[in-house]
Amino acid sequence: MVEEEFNQNTFMIVGLGNPGLRYRHYRHNVGFMVIDALAKQLDLKLKKAKSKALIVETRYEGKSLILVKPQTFMNLSGKSVAPLVRFFKVPLENLVIIHDDLDIPLGTIRIRPGGGTGGQQGVKSILNELGDRQVPRLRVGISRPPGRMDPADYVLQDFSSAEKDELEDVLERSSKALLMILNEGLEKAMTCFNANNGKDS
Repeated sequence: MVEEEFNQNTFMIVGLGNPGLRYRHYRHNVGFMVIDALAKQLDLKLKKAKSKALIVETRYEGKSLILVKPQTFMNLSGKSVAPLVRFFKVPLENLVIIHDDLDIPLGTIRIRPGGGTGGQQGVKSILNELGDRQVPRLRVGISRPPGRMDPADYVLQDFSSAEKDELEDVLERSSKALLMILNEGLEKAMTCFNANNGKDS
């Protein structure tokens, strides 16, 4: 019973991206960017290498919190994340995956308790390895590519200069949303940030 209660207070937040300086500012790496923004806010640094990931463990408001940046490439994220979830005995409802989403406009975030992958290969890999679709997500909009540009090429581009101010706001709101999930629960965060994109929260 004590271990079960402890596990209910263990949370893992995973940002998806591709490792390496080459990919650092790409749209596909916005999950990494959110983790970096949250870590900066909490005065943390992800240094420890475990299960093909950079992680940091901390205590936050009486909870055990693990921030994770998988160092596999995006489509193999599950090979890193699933072993970490099992090692730390994280309940799946306490796991949050942050990822880019082409179907959401830039400047918008969406929190969901689970569902499909929306074609996001990192999410697909994690869900396949965990064997469960009900894993909370923080989806960060990057908008659709202009014209007839191939989405695969679009996500592997930097944000434009014009987009970067809006990106900074999105990273800040995403950090606030994640802290609200930890403090007040997923439903409260969904109500606050999904209805108005969190701009008034």
